[in-house]
Amino acid sequence: MSEIELSMGYMLNWSARLVRRLADRRMKTLGLSAGHLPVINALAENEPMSQTALAVYASIEQPTMAATLTRMERDGLVERRADPGDGRSFLFSLTPATRRKLPAMRATIEAIDAEVLGALPEGRRELFRKQLRATIEGMEARAAADAARAKDG
Repeated sequence: MSEIELSMGYMLNWSARLVRRLADRRMKTLGLSAGHLPVINALAENEPMSQTALAVYASIEQPTMAATLTRMERDGLVERRADPGDGRSFLFSLTPATRRKLPAMRATIEAIDAEVLGALPEGRRELFRKQLRATIEGMEARAAADAARAKDG
């Protein structure tokens, strides 16, 4: 393997693509895709939410979130209603049909997690999760600091 293929960014991106591909295949049976999961997870915990709040919560750019919500609304996964506190905005919620899919969706995610972590010895799986979470939190903090510097600069 080349040096670039051994870099953390490359390996994290590669592993994320593989997990996403697996999730897309498995979620298809539920009428979902991996791209729906950040929105569904956010709304399952915090509905209703505005597009802006969803984009921040899911760490997705506004134009991508707008396109995702449009497709999800078209497919009957989310519903939109006027925000009573701001007549120019909308709030999004899961449809009852999507809510009914949550247990199967979560079971699918747990099965994928078990497969992904199955490559590691059982005693190292929780440590790997903790280390990956710490890495993500560190990257989020650096990204926020970079964004603040760019805004000020």
